[in-house]
Amino acid sequence: MPKKSVAEIIVDTLQAAGVKRVFGVVGDSLNGITDTIRTREGMEFIAVRHEEGGAFAAGAEAHLTGDLAVCAGSCGPGNTHLINGLFDCHRSRVPVLALAAQIPSVEIGTGYFQETHPERIFRECSHFCELISTPEQAVRTIESAVAAALGQRGVAVVVLPGDVAYLETDAPDVRLPTLGRRSTASPAEADIRQAAALLNAGDKVAILAGIGCAGAHAELLLAAEALKAPVVQSLRGKEFVEPNNPYAVGLTGLLGMPAGYHALMDADTILMLGTDFPYRQFFPEDARVVQVDTRPEHIGRRTRVEIGLVGDVTETLRSLLPHLTPREDSTHLEEAQQRHRDDRAHLAELATGEAGDTSLHPQHVARLLDELAAENAIFTCDVGTPTIWAARYLSMNGQRRLIGSFVHGSMANAVSQAYGAALVEPGRQVIAMCGDGGLAMLLSELLTIRQHKIPVKIIVFNNSALSFVELEMKAAGLLDYGTALDNPNFGAVAEAAGLKGYRVQDPGQLESVLREALAHDGPALVDAVVKRQELSMPPSIDRKQAQGFGLYAVKALMNGRGSELLELAKTNLFR
Repeated sequence: MPKKSVAEIIVDTLQAAGVKRVFGVVGDSLNGITDTIRTREGMEFIAVRHEEGGAFAAGAEAHLTGDLAVCAGSCGPGNTHLINGLFDCHRSRVPVLALAAQIPSVEIGTGYFQETHPERIFRECSHFCELISTPEQAVRTIESAVAAALGQRGVAVVVLPGDVAYLETDAPDVRLPTLGRRSTASPAEADIRQAAALLNAGDKVAILAGIGCAGAHAELLLAAEALKAPVVQSLRGKEFVEPNNPYAVGLTGLLGMPAGYHALMDADTILMLGTDFPYRQFFPEDARVVQVDTRPEHIGRRTRVEIGLVGDVTETLRSLLPHLTPREDSTHLEEAQQRHRDDRAHLAELATGEAGDTSLHPQHVARLLDELAAENAIFTCDVGTPTIWAARYLSMNGQRRLIGSFVHGSMANAVSQAYGAALVEPGRQVIAMCGDGGLAMLLSELLTIRQHKIPVKIIVFNNSALSFVELEMKAAGLLDYGTALDNPNFGAVAEAAGLKGYRVQDPGQLESVLREALAHDGPALVDAVVKRQELSMPPSIDRKQAQGFGLYAVKALMNGRGSELLELAKTNLFR
Protein backbone atom coordinates (compact mmCIF):
# COMPACT_ATOMS: atom_id res chain seq x y z
CA MET A 1 0.00 0.00 0.00
CA PRO A 2 1.45 3.40 -0.91
CA LYS A 3 2.26 5.92 1.76
CA LYS A 4 1.18 9.54 1.55
CA SER A 5 1.21 12.57 3.78
CA VAL A 6 -1.89 13.47 5.75
CA ALA A 7 -2.26 16.61 3.60
CA GLU A 8 -2.20 14.47 0.43
CA ILE A 9 -4.80 12.09 1.86
CA ILE A 10 -7.10 14.99 2.70
CA VAL A 11 -6.75 16.62 -0.73
CA ASP A 12 -7.21 13.25 -2.47
CA THR A 13 -10.43 12.70 -0.55
CA LEU A 14 -11.75 16.18 -1.29
CA GLN A 15 -11.06 15.75 -4.99
CA ALA A 16 -12.82 12.37 -4.95
CA ALA A 17 -15.81 14.19 -3.45
CA GLY A 18 -15.81 16.60 -6.38
CA VAL A 19 -14.30 19.62 -4.63
CA LYS A 20 -12.78 22.09 -7.10
CA ARG A 21 -11.78 24.99 -4.86
CA VAL A 22 -10.90 25.82 -1.28
CA PHE A 23 -11.59 29.31 0.09
CA GLY A 24 -9.25 30.68 2.73
CA VAL A 25 -6.24 32.71 3.82
CA VAL A 26 -2.84 31.06 3.76
CA GLY A 27 -0.75 30.63 6.89
CA ASP A 28 2.16 28.49 8.02
CA SER A 29 -0.04 25.94 9.78
CA LEU A 30 -1.93 25.44 6.50
CA ASN A 31 1.18 25.09 4.35
CA GLY A 32 0.89 21.32 4.05
CA ILE A 33 -2.62 21.66 2.61
CA THR A 34 -2.01 24.66 0.35
CA ASP A 35 1.22 23.27 -1.07
CA THR A 36 -0.56 20.03 -1.95
CA ILE A 37 -3.39 21.93 -3.64
CA ARG A 38 -0.78 23.91 -5.61
CA THR A 39 0.36 20.74 -7.36
CA ARG A 40 -3.10 19.42 -8.28
CA GLU A 41 -5.02 19.71 -11.51
CA GLY A 42 -8.69 20.54 -11.08
CA MET A 43 -8.41 22.17 -7.66
CA GLU A 44 -7.42 25.69 -6.68
CA PHE A 45 -6.99 27.69 -3.53
CA ILE A 46 -9.11 30.86 -3.66
CA ALA A 47 -7.24 33.39 -1.56
CA VAL A 48 -9.75 35.63 0.18
CA ARG A 49 -9.03 38.70 2.29
CA HIS A 50 -11.08 37.55 5.29
CA GLU A 51 -11.83 33.97 6.27
CA GLU A 52 -15.41 34.83 7.18
CA GLY A 53 -15.92 35.81 3.55
CA GLY A 54 -14.44 32.51 2.49
CA ALA A 55 -16.95 30.59 4.62
CA PHE A 56 -19.86 32.60 3.17
CA ALA A 57 -18.53 31.95 -0.34
CA ALA A 58 -18.28 28.21 0.31
CA GLY A 59 -21.84 28.24 1.61
CA ALA A 60 -23.09 29.90 -1.57
CA GLU A 61 -21.33 27.29 -3.68
CA ALA A 62 -22.90 24.49 -1.64
CA HIS A 63 -26.33 26.14 -1.86
CA LEU A 64 -26.20 26.28 -5.65
CA THR A 65 -24.74 22.84 -6.30
CA GLY A 66 -25.84 20.75 -3.34
CA ASP A 67 -22.31 19.36 -3.38
CA LEU A 68 -19.51 19.66 -0.86
CA ALA A 69 -17.72 23.02 -0.64
CA VAL A 70 -14.61 23.74 1.41
CA CYS A 71 -13.04 26.60 3.32
CA ALA A 72 -9.89 26.73 5.43
CA GLY A 73 -8.25 28.79 8.11
CA SER A 74 -4.81 28.72 9.69
CA CYS A 75 -4.33 28.17 13.41
CA GLY A 76 -5.94 30.37 16.05
CA PRO A 77 -7.35 33.61 14.63
CA GLY A 78 -7.23 32.25 11.10
CA ASN A 79 -9.85 29.60 11.72
CA THR A 80 -11.86 31.45 14.36
CA HIS A 81 -12.55 34.04 11.65
CA LEU A 82 -14.47 31.27 9.86
CA ILE A 83 -16.98 30.78 12.63
CA ASN A 84 -19.69 33.28 11.69
CA GLY A 85 -19.80 32.11 8.09
CA LEU A 86 -19.84 28.50 9.24
CA PHE A 87 -22.76 29.17 11.57
CA ASP A 88 -24.62 30.51 8.54
CA CYS A 89 -23.75 27.45 6.46
CA HIS A 90 -24.76 25.06 9.23
CA ARG A 91 -28.08 26.76 9.98
CA SER A 92 -28.81 26.97 6.25
CA ARG A 93 -28.12 23.21 6.00
CA VAL A 94 -25.60 23.36 3.16
CA PRO A 95 -22.71 20.87 3.03
CA VAL A 96 -19.47 22.67 3.86
CA LEU A 97 -16.22 21.22 5.20
CA ALA A 98 -13.85 23.48 7.11
CA LEU A 99 -10.17 22.71 7.52
CA ALA A 100 -9.12 24.30 10.80
CA ALA A 101 -5.35 24.24 11.10
CA GLN A 102 -3.85 23.90 14.57
CA ILE A 103 -0.59 24.81 16.31
CA PRO A 104 2.23 22.20 16.44
CA SER A 105 0.88 19.07 18.08
CA VAL A 106 3.51 18.96 20.83
CA GLU A 107 2.50 22.46 21.97
CA ILE A 108 -1.24 21.84 22.33
CA GLY A 109 -2.33 22.57 25.89
CA THR A 110 0.62 24.82 26.77
CA GLY A 111 -0.90 28.22 25.99
CA TYR A 112 1.27 28.43 22.87
CA PHE A 113 1.17 31.39 20.46
CA GLN A 114 -2.23 31.52 18.70
CA GLU A 115 -3.50 28.46 20.56
CA THR A 116 -7.21 27.73 20.54
CA HIS A 117 -9.13 24.47 20.66
CA PRO A 118 -11.15 24.36 17.41
CA GLU A 119 -12.66 20.97 18.24
CA ARG A 120 -14.46 22.73 21.11
CA ILE A 121 -15.09 26.10 19.45
CA PHE A 122 -16.76 24.74 16.31
CA ARG A 123 -18.79 22.03 18.01
CA GLU A 124 -21.99 24.10 18.07
CA CYS A 125 -21.93 24.92 14.36
CA SER A 126 -21.11 21.48 12.98
CA HIS A 127 -22.32 17.91 12.72
CA PHE A 128 -18.77 16.61 12.86
CA CYS A 129 -15.74 18.23 14.49
CA GLU A 130 -12.65 16.12 15.15
CA LEU A 131 -8.90 16.50 15.58
CA ILE A 132 -6.38 14.47 13.58
CA SER A 133 -3.67 13.95 16.17
CA THR A 134 -1.87 11.03 14.48
CA PRO A 135 -1.50 10.26 10.76
CA GLU A 136 -3.24 6.90 11.17
CA GLN A 137 -6.49 8.79 11.86
CA ALA A 138 -6.39 10.74 8.62
CA VAL A 139 -8.28 8.41 6.25
CA ARG A 140 -11.20 7.64 8.56
CA THR A 141 -11.48 11.19 9.84
CA ILE A 142 -11.62 12.97 6.48
CA GLU A 143 -13.92 10.35 4.94
CA SER A 144 -16.24 10.58 7.94
CA ALA A 145 -16.21 14.38 7.74
CA VAL A 146 -17.22 14.35 4.07
CA ALA A 147 -19.99 11.84 4.77
CA ALA A 148 -21.31 13.91 7.68
CA ALA A 149 -21.39 17.18 5.76
CA LEU A 150 -23.16 15.65 2.77
CA GLY A 151 -25.39 13.22 4.62
CA GLN A 152 -26.57 15.54 7.37
CA ARG A 153 -26.50 18.70 5.21
CA GLY A 154 -24.36 20.97 7.30
CA VAL A 155 -20.84 21.73 8.42
CA ALA A 156 -18.03 19.31 9.20
CA VAL A 157 -14.76 20.51 10.69
CA VAL A 158 -11.40 18.73 10.54
CA VAL A 159 -8.78 20.11 12.92
CA LEU A 160 -5.24 19.51 11.69
CA PRO A 161 -1.98 20.48 13.43
CA GLY A 162 0.46 21.89 10.91
CA ASP A 163 3.16 19.33 11.65
CA VAL A 164 0.79 16.37 11.41
CA ALA A 165 -0.14 17.45 7.88
CA TYR A 166 3.34 16.43 6.70
CA LEU A 167 3.47 13.01 8.40
CA GLU A 168 3.03 9.93 6.21
CA THR A 169 0.84 6.88 6.64
CA ASP A 170 -0.74 4.11 4.58
CA ALA A 171 -3.03 5.59 1.93
CA PRO A 172 -5.65 3.19 0.57
CA ASP A 173 -7.85 4.21 -2.33
CA VAL A 174 -10.43 6.80 -1.33
CA ARG A 175 -13.81 5.34 -0.47
CA LEU A 176 -16.86 7.54 -0.05
CA PRO A 177 -19.60 4.91 -0.08
CA THR A 178 -22.51 7.33 0.36
CA LEU A 179 -21.35 9.94 -2.17
CA GLY A 180 -24.04 10.60 -4.76
CA ARG A 181 -26.54 8.31 -3.06
CA ARG A 182 -29.86 9.64 -1.82
CA SER A 183 -32.61 8.11 0.24
CA THR A 184 -36.07 9.49 0.84
CA ALA A 185 -38.41 8.89 3.73
CA SER A 186 -42.15 8.56 3.38
CA PRO A 187 -44.73 8.33 6.19
CA ALA A 188 -46.74 5.20 6.81
CA GLU A 189 -49.94 4.75 4.81
CA ALA A 190 -52.13 4.97 7.92
CA ASP A 191 -50.59 8.33 8.81
CA ILE A 192 -51.10 9.60 5.26
CA ARG A 193 -54.79 8.67 5.39
CA GLN A 194 -55.22 10.40 8.74
CA ALA A 195 -53.58 13.58 7.45
CA ALA A 196 -55.74 13.51 4.31
CA ALA A 197 -58.89 13.16 6.40
CA LEU A 198 -57.95 16.21 8.45
CA LEU A 199 -57.20 18.29 5.35
CA ASN A 200 -60.37 17.17 3.59
CA ALA A 201 -62.42 18.25 6.62
CA GLY A 202 -61.12 21.83 6.55
CA ASP A 203 -63.21 24.70 5.20
CA LYS A 204 -60.38 27.18 4.66
CA VAL A 205 -57.11 25.41 3.95
CA ALA A 206 -53.79 27.18 3.43
CA ILE A 207 -50.37 25.79 2.57
CA LEU A 208 -47.19 27.19 4.13
CA ALA A 209 -44.33 26.07 1.89
CA GLY A 210 -40.61 26.32 2.52
CA ILE A 211 -37.25 25.27 1.16
CA GLY A 212 -38.20 21.63 1.67
CA CYS A 213 -40.43 22.04 -1.40
CA ALA A 214 -37.37 22.13 -3.68
CA GLY A 215 -38.05 19.47 -6.28
CA ALA A 216 -41.72 19.19 -5.32
CA HIS A 217 -43.18 21.98 -7.48
CA ALA A 218 -45.55 19.80 -9.52
CA GLU A 219 -46.84 17.97 -6.44
CA LEU A 220 -47.30 21.27 -4.60
CA LEU A 221 -49.49 22.68 -7.39
CA LEU A 222 -51.61 19.53 -7.46
CA ALA A 223 -52.15 19.70 -3.69
CA ALA A 224 -53.07 23.40 -3.86
CA GLU A 225 -55.54 22.72 -6.65
CA ALA A 226 -57.19 19.81 -4.83
CA LEU A 227 -57.49 21.74 -1.56
CA LYS A 228 -58.23 25.11 -3.25
CA ALA A 229 -55.52 26.38 -0.93
CA PRO A 230 -53.49 29.57 -1.28
CA VAL A 231 -49.76 28.87 -1.01
CA VAL A 232 -47.85 31.10 1.37
CA GLN A 233 -44.08 30.83 1.08
CA SER A 234 -41.26 31.25 3.52
CA LEU A 235 -38.36 33.39 2.35
CA ARG A 236 -36.07 30.39 1.89
CA GLY A 237 -38.80 28.71 -0.12
CA LYS A 238 -39.33 31.68 -2.45
CA GLU A 239 -37.02 30.49 -5.24
CA PHE A 240 -38.68 27.07 -5.34
CA VAL A 241 -42.33 27.84 -4.52
CA GLU A 242 -43.02 31.09 -6.38
CA PRO A 243 -42.18 30.26 -10.02
CA ASN A 244 -45.17 29.62 -12.29
CA ASN A 245 -47.45 29.16 -9.31
CA PRO A 246 -50.97 30.60 -9.68
CA TYR A 247 -51.73 29.63 -6.07
CA ALA A 248 -48.77 31.57 -4.62
CA VAL A 249 -49.86 34.61 -2.60
CA GLY A 250 -46.50 35.79 -1.28
CA LEU A 251 -44.82 35.74 2.09
CA THR A 252 -46.11 36.22 5.58
CA GLY A 253 -44.06 37.37 8.56
CA LEU A 254 -42.23 40.64 9.01
CA LEU A 255 -41.14 40.65 5.37
CA GLY A 256 -44.51 39.61 4.02
CA MET A 257 -47.59 41.36 2.69
CA PRO A 258 -51.28 41.24 3.64
CA ALA A 259 -52.22 38.46 1.21
CA GLY A 260 -49.87 35.91 2.72
CA TYR A 261 -50.62 37.08 6.25
CA HIS A 262 -54.40 36.78 5.92
CA ALA A 263 -54.26 33.54 3.92
CA LEU A 264 -52.72 31.88 6.98
CA MET A 265 -54.43 33.80 9.76
CA ASP A 266 -57.91 33.25 8.26
CA ALA A 267 -57.34 29.53 7.65
CA ASP A 268 -58.88 26.86 9.83
CA THR A 269 -56.51 24.20 8.46
CA ILE A 270 -52.83 24.53 7.51
CA LEU A 271 -50.52 22.17 5.64
CA MET A 272 -46.88 23.01 6.45
CA LEU A 273 -44.43 21.65 3.90
CA GLY A 274 -40.70 21.68 4.52
CA THR A 275 -40.55 24.87 6.55
CA ASP A 276 -39.38 25.82 10.00
CA PHE A 277 -40.87 29.34 9.77
CA PRO A 278 -39.99 30.70 13.22
CA TYR A 279 -42.42 33.53 13.99
CA ARG A 280 -45.19 32.16 16.18
CA GLN A 281 -47.22 35.38 16.10
CA PHE A 282 -47.94 34.79 12.40
CA PHE A 283 -49.73 31.49 12.99
CA PRO A 284 -53.44 31.37 13.87
CA GLU A 285 -54.10 30.03 17.35
CA ASP A 286 -56.91 27.61 16.59
CA ALA A 287 -56.06 26.16 13.19
CA ARG A 288 -55.60 22.43 12.74
CA VAL A 289 -52.12 21.78 11.37
CA VAL A 290 -50.47 18.99 9.39
CA GLN A 291 -46.70 19.40 9.16
CA VAL A 292 -44.31 17.55 6.85
CA ASP A 293 -40.57 17.68 7.53
CA THR A 294 -37.61 15.36 7.25
CA ARG A 295 -36.52 16.31 10.76
CA PRO A 296 -38.88 15.16 13.49
CA GLU A 297 -37.48 17.66 16.00
CA HIS A 298 -38.85 20.49 13.85
CA ILE A 299 -42.43 19.27 13.93
CA GLY A 300 -44.59 21.24 16.33
CA ARG A 301 -41.95 23.59 17.65
CA ARG A 302 -43.40 26.74 16.02
CA THR A 303 -47.13 26.10 16.35
CA ARG A 304 -49.32 23.36 17.74
CA VAL A 305 -49.42 20.50 15.23
CA GLU A 306 -52.08 17.83 15.18
CA ILE A 307 -50.46 15.43 12.71
CA GLY A 308 -46.73 15.36 12.04
CA LEU A 309 -45.47 13.45 9.02
CA VAL A 310 -41.75 12.72 9.01
CA GLY A 311 -40.72 12.46 5.40
CA ASP A 312 -39.53 14.02 2.18
CA VAL A 313 -42.02 16.60 0.88
CA THR A 314 -42.10 15.24 -2.67
CA GLU A 315 -42.65 11.61 -1.65
CA THR A 316 -45.14 12.56 1.06
CA LEU A 317 -47.24 14.65 -1.32
CA ARG A 318 -47.22 11.87 -3.88
CA SER A 319 -48.61 9.54 -1.24
CA LEU A 320 -51.07 12.12 0.04
CA LEU A 321 -52.55 13.34 -3.27
CA PRO A 322 -54.68 10.24 -4.08
CA HIS A 323 -56.42 10.62 -0.72
CA LEU A 324 -57.34 14.30 -1.08
CA THR A 325 -60.93 14.99 -2.05
CA PRO A 326 -61.01 17.77 -4.67
CA ARG A 327 -63.15 20.58 -3.32
CA GLU A 328 -65.46 22.93 -5.18
CA ASP A 329 -65.46 25.95 -2.86
CA SER A 330 -62.54 28.21 -3.78
CA THR A 331 -63.63 31.32 -1.84
CA HIS A 332 -60.62 31.37 0.49
CA LEU A 333 -58.22 30.91 -2.41
CA GLU A 334 -59.86 33.59 -4.55
CA GLU A 335 -59.85 36.11 -1.71
CA ALA A 336 -56.13 35.49 -1.15
CA GLN A 337 -55.40 35.78 -4.87
CA GLN A 338 -57.23 39.11 -5.05
CA ARG A 339 -55.33 40.41 -2.04
CA HIS A 340 -52.12 39.30 -3.72
CA ARG A 341 -53.00 41.27 -6.86
CA ASP A 342 -53.70 44.29 -4.66
CA ASP A 343 -50.36 43.81 -2.91
CA ARG A 344 -48.52 43.74 -6.22
CA ALA A 345 -50.26 46.90 -7.37
CA HIS A 346 -49.41 48.65 -4.10
CA LEU A 347 -45.76 47.62 -4.32
CA ALA A 348 -45.58 48.91 -7.90
CA GLU A 349 -46.94 52.29 -6.77
CA LEU A 350 -44.15 52.58 -4.20
CA ALA A 351 -41.39 51.58 -6.63
CA THR A 352 -41.09 54.88 -8.49
CA GLY A 353 -39.21 58.14 -8.26
CA GLU A 354 -39.29 61.65 -9.67
CA ALA A 355 -36.40 62.88 -11.79
CA GLY A 356 -34.43 65.55 -9.99
CA ASP A 357 -35.01 64.17 -6.50
CA THR A 358 -31.93 64.07 -4.30
CA SER A 359 -32.30 60.42 -3.28
CA LEU A 360 -33.99 57.20 -4.34
CA HIS A 361 -36.80 55.12 -2.98
CA PRO A 362 -35.19 51.69 -2.37
CA GLN A 363 -38.26 50.00 -3.86
CA HIS A 364 -37.48 51.75 -7.15
CA VAL A 365 -33.96 50.30 -7.13
CA ALA A 366 -35.24 46.79 -6.39
CA ARG A 367 -37.98 46.93 -9.06
CA LEU A 368 -35.56 48.02 -11.77
CA LEU A 369 -33.07 45.35 -10.74
CA ASP A 370 -35.79 42.76 -11.12
CA GLU A 371 -36.71 44.07 -14.55
CA LEU A 372 -33.16 44.49 -15.86
CA ALA A 373 -31.53 41.35 -14.45
CA ALA A 374 -31.02 38.25 -16.55
CA GLU A 375 -33.67 35.56 -16.55
CA ASN A 376 -31.21 33.20 -14.88
CA ALA A 377 -29.55 35.71 -12.55
CA ILE A 378 -28.32 34.70 -9.13
CA PHE A 379 -29.15 37.21 -6.42
CA THR A 380 -27.61 37.49 -2.98
CA CYS A 381 -28.92 39.91 -0.39
CA ASP A 382 -27.68 41.34 2.88
CA VAL A 383 -29.71 41.01 6.06
CA GLY A 384 -31.91 44.02 6.83
CA THR A 385 -33.79 46.13 4.33
CA PRO A 386 -32.07 44.61 1.24
CA THR A 387 -33.68 41.30 2.22
CA ILE A 388 -37.07 43.03 2.45
CA TRP A 389 -36.74 44.50 -1.03
CA ALA A 390 -35.49 41.19 -2.42
CA ALA A 391 -38.41 39.34 -0.83
CA ARG A 392 -40.99 41.78 -2.18
CA TYR A 393 -39.65 42.79 -5.58
CA LEU A 394 -37.54 39.99 -7.05
CA SER A 395 -39.46 37.64 -9.33
CA MET A 396 -38.44 34.00 -9.20
CA ASN A 397 -39.04 32.15 -12.45
CA GLY A 398 -37.49 28.72 -11.94
CA GLN A 399 -34.11 29.82 -13.31
CA ARG A 400 -33.17 32.58 -10.90
CA ARG A 401 -31.64 31.81 -7.52
CA LEU A 402 -31.75 33.73 -4.25
CA ILE A 403 -29.17 33.35 -1.48
CA GLY A 404 -29.00 35.14 1.84
CA SER A 405 -28.38 34.67 5.53
CA PHE A 406 -32.03 33.84 6.08
CA VAL A 407 -31.67 31.67 9.19
CA HIS A 408 -28.52 32.90 10.92
CA GLY A 409 -29.31 36.51 10.03
CA SER A 410 -25.73 37.73 9.73
CA MET A 411 -24.66 41.05 8.31
CA ALA A 412 -22.06 41.20 5.53
CA ASN A 413 -22.98 38.01 3.71
CA ALA A 414 -24.03 39.22 0.26
CA VAL A 415 -20.70 40.18 -1.36
CA SER A 416 -18.91 36.98 -0.34
CA GLN A 417 -21.85 34.79 -1.29
CA ALA A 418 -21.92 36.56 -4.64
CA TYR A 419 -18.31 35.79 -5.53
CA GLY A 420 -18.72 32.21 -4.28
CA ALA A 421 -21.71 31.84 -6.60
CA ALA A 422 -19.93 33.48 -9.53
CA LEU A 423 -16.96 31.11 -9.28
CA VAL A 424 -19.16 28.04 -9.40
CA GLU A 425 -21.33 29.48 -12.22
CA PRO A 426 -18.92 31.35 -14.53
CA GLY A 427 -20.67 33.39 -17.19
CA ARG A 428 -23.88 33.65 -15.19
CA GLN A 429 -25.00 37.06 -13.93
CA VAL A 430 -24.60 37.41 -10.16
CA ILE A 431 -26.02 40.45 -8.34
CA ALA A 432 -25.38 41.30 -4.69
CA MET A 433 -27.99 43.51 -3.03
CA CYS A 434 -26.00 45.03 -0.18
CA GLY A 435 -26.69 47.25 2.75
CA ASP A 436 -24.20 50.00 3.42
CA GLY A 437 -23.50 48.52 6.85
CA GLY A 438 -23.08 45.02 5.47
CA LEU A 439 -20.76 46.12 2.68
CA ALA A 440 -18.60 48.13 5.06
CA MET A 441 -18.30 45.27 7.56
CA LEU A 442 -16.44 43.06 5.06
CA LEU A 443 -15.23 45.77 2.71
CA SER A 444 -12.05 43.73 2.36
CA GLU A 445 -13.85 41.31 0.05
CA LEU A 446 -13.91 43.91 -2.72
CA LEU A 447 -10.20 43.14 -2.96
CA THR A 448 -10.92 39.41 -3.21
CA ILE A 449 -13.17 40.21 -6.16
CA ARG A 450 -10.47 42.40 -7.70
CA GLN A 451 -7.72 39.85 -7.22
CA HIS A 452 -9.64 37.02 -8.87
CA LYS A 453 -11.38 39.28 -11.43
CA ILE A 454 -14.81 37.95 -10.49
CA PRO A 455 -17.49 39.82 -12.51
CA VAL A 456 -20.11 40.25 -9.80
CA LYS A 457 -22.42 43.28 -9.73
CA ILE A 458 -22.85 44.93 -6.33
CA ILE A 459 -25.79 47.25 -5.67
CA VAL A 460 -25.48 49.16 -2.40
CA PHE A 461 -28.66 50.46 -0.76
CA ASN A 462 -26.90 53.38 0.87
CA ASN A 463 -29.12 55.12 3.41
CA SER A 464 -26.30 56.06 5.82
CA ALA A 465 -27.88 54.00 8.58
CA LEU A 466 -28.50 50.57 9.98
CA SER A 467 -32.03 51.16 8.81
CA PHE A 468 -33.71 47.92 9.84
CA VAL A 469 -32.41 48.43 13.36
CA GLU A 470 -33.83 51.95 13.27
CA LEU A 471 -37.21 50.55 12.29
CA GLU A 472 -37.09 48.15 15.22
CA MET A 473 -36.20 51.00 17.57
CA LYS A 474 -39.10 53.14 16.31
CA ALA A 475 -41.54 50.24 16.73
CA ALA A 476 -40.28 49.82 20.31
CA GLY A 477 -40.84 53.51 21.07
CA LEU A 478 -37.14 54.36 21.10
CA LEU A 479 -35.18 57.15 19.49
CA ASP A 480 -32.67 55.67 17.11
CA TYR A 481 -29.19 55.74 18.58
CA GLY A 482 -25.90 54.38 17.32
CA THR A 483 -27.34 53.56 13.91
CA ALA A 484 -25.99 56.43 11.81
CA LEU A 485 -23.26 55.59 9.30
CA ASP A 486 -20.93 58.28 7.99
CA ASN A 487 -20.30 56.64 4.64
CA PRO A 488 -17.84 57.45 1.89
CA ASN A 489 -18.76 57.49 -1.78
CA PHE A 490 -18.80 53.72 -2.25
CA GLY A 491 -18.54 54.16 -6.01
CA ALA A 492 -15.23 55.95 -5.52
CA VAL A 493 -14.11 53.29 -3.05
CA ALA A 494 -14.89 50.64 -5.67
CA GLU A 495 -12.87 52.51 -8.29
CA ALA A 496 -9.93 52.72 -5.88
CA ALA A 497 -10.22 48.96 -5.30
CA GLY A 498 -10.11 48.24 -9.03
CA LEU A 499 -13.84 47.72 -9.70
CA LYS A 500 -16.03 49.85 -11.94
CA GLY A 501 -17.78 52.27 -9.62
CA TYR A 502 -20.97 54.30 -9.96
CA ARG A 503 -22.94 56.59 -7.66
CA VAL A 504 -26.56 57.50 -8.33
CA GLN A 505 -29.13 59.47 -6.36
CA ASP A 506 -31.36 61.01 -9.05
CA PRO A 507 -34.25 58.68 -9.96
CA GLY A 508 -34.07 59.98 -13.51
CA GLN A 509 -30.60 58.48 -13.89
CA LEU A 510 -31.16 55.22 -12.04
CA GLU A 511 -32.19 52.99 -14.94
CA SER A 512 -29.34 54.06 -17.21
CA VAL A 513 -26.77 53.57 -14.43
CA LEU A 514 -28.09 50.11 -13.58
CA ARG A 515 -28.13 49.10 -17.24
CA GLU A 516 -24.53 50.20 -17.71
CA ALA A 517 -23.35 48.51 -14.51
CA LEU A 518 -25.08 45.21 -15.30
CA ALA A 519 -23.62 45.25 -18.82
CA HIS A 520 -20.07 46.04 -17.66
CA ASP A 521 -17.54 43.37 -18.56
CA GLY A 522 -16.14 42.83 -15.09
CA PRO A 523 -16.96 43.57 -11.47
CA ALA A 524 -19.00 46.71 -10.83
CA LEU A 525 -20.50 48.49 -7.84
CA VAL A 526 -23.42 50.93 -7.81
CA ASP A 527 -23.71 53.21 -4.78
CA ALA A 528 -27.46 53.90 -4.79
CA VAL A 529 -28.26 56.71 -2.35
CA VAL A 530 -31.67 55.78 -0.91
CA LYS A 531 -33.99 57.49 1.53
CA ARG A 532 -33.13 56.87 5.15
CA GLN A 533 -36.69 57.28 6.42
CA GLU A 534 -38.27 54.73 4.09
CA LEU A 535 -40.63 52.47 6.05
CA SER A 536 -40.98 48.80 5.16
CA MET A 537 -44.36 48.08 6.66
CA PRO A 538 -45.14 44.58 7.94
CA PRO A 539 -48.41 42.98 6.79
CA SER A 540 -50.00 43.62 10.16
CA ILE A 541 -49.26 46.12 12.92
CA ASP A 542 -50.20 45.13 16.44
CA ARG A 543 -51.20 47.52 19.22
CA LYS A 544 -47.80 47.36 20.89
CA GLN A 545 -46.04 48.40 17.68
CA ALA A 546 -48.49 51.25 17.06
CA GLN A 547 -48.08 52.50 20.62
CA GLY A 548 -44.32 52.23 20.29
CA PHE A 549 -44.26 54.23 17.10
CA GLY A 550 -46.45 56.89 18.68
CA LEU A 551 -44.11 57.07 21.66
CA TYR A 552 -41.14 57.43 19.31
CA ALA A 553 -42.89 60.37 17.57
CA VAL A 554 -43.48 62.15 20.87
CA LYS A 555 -39.88 61.60 21.95
CA ALA A 556 -38.61 62.87 18.61
CA LEU A 557 -40.58 66.10 18.99
CA MET A 558 -39.53 66.60 22.60
CA ASN A 559 -35.86 66.04 21.71
CA GLY A 560 -35.84 68.57 18.89
CA ARG A 561 -35.94 65.93 16.14
CA GLY A 562 -39.19 66.98 14.53
CA SER A 563 -37.42 67.20 11.16
CA GLU A 564 -37.18 63.39 11.24
CA LEU A 565 -40.96 63.13 11.47
CA LEU A 566 -41.37 65.57 8.59
CA GLU A 567 -38.95 63.58 6.45
CA LEU A 568 -40.72 60.37 7.48
CA ALA A 569 -44.05 61.80 6.31
CA LYS A 570 -42.61 63.16 3.07
CA THR A 571 -40.96 59.83 2.26
CA ASN A 572 -43.85 57.53 3.09
CA LEU A 573 -47.13 59.46 3.12
CA PHE A 574 -46.93 62.28 0.59
CA ARG A 575 -46.32 60.13 -2.48
